[in-house]
Amino acid sequence: MERRLERRLTIKDLPAEERPRERLANNGAEHLSASELLAIILRTGSSKCTAIDLAEQLLVSYQDLRGLAKASLVEIAECPGIGQAKAVQLKAAFELGRRVLSGNPYELPQIRKPEEVFALLKAGFQDLDREHFKVIHLNTKNHVLKIETAAIGILSSSPVHPREVFKEAIRMSSAGLILAHNHPSGDPSPSQDDLLLTTRLYQAGELLGIQVLDHVIFGDNRYVSLKERGQLNNS
Repeated sequence: MERRLERRLTIKDLPAEERPRERLANNGAEHLSASELLAIILRTGSSKCTAIDLAEQLLVSYQDLRGLAKASLVEIAECPGIGQAKAVQLKAAFELGRRVLSGNPYELPQIRKPEEVFALLKAGFQDLDREHFKVIHLNTKNHVLKIETAAIGILSSSPVHPREVFKEAIRMSSAGLILAHNHPSGDPSPSQDDLLLTTRLYQAGELLGIQVLDHVIFGDNRYVSLKERGQLNNS
């Protein structure tokens, strides 16, 4: 009897705007869910489900990414639709993440002045047609732990909520934060909305014991530091 070959579903079967790889390329990795990031690593699904479906099943089985990372290679490989090859890919990805976290923090950039913030972020802020609000997480020695994009859009119409800014800071035990965003107009002069937002985040940091050290606004190859201007906390 001739065997009927079952077609394996892939991420390519999804509409282009829903494919994780395309979304990561267009919007940045920080905007993808855990299941979408896992799906990129898995690459393909099984004969019955897509890679995203498999990723979601893994997260349900192990409760979260931490639980999945702790699972053995054999345990992951035995999950329906995974197998040895996909399990190896996942373990390799988790090991890379572990090595990043266990690396020497003093090899990371150290921020001592606004010029260094400008040098660190200017490439990422070039030619953007919308405002991007970034947060630089620092340790007690002002070495960079992480740079994340907290919001995209006009800050006055899409306010940055302290909860979103400090959620990651609490998780990472950040000692301090530097805020940064761009003005697509090219003029880095702070608006009233910029000042109000900065004061709000500064005060939230005071309550949480996480100091907001500066807010640097990027323009056309120039910047403004609210700390240098004495406008970090206008209350």
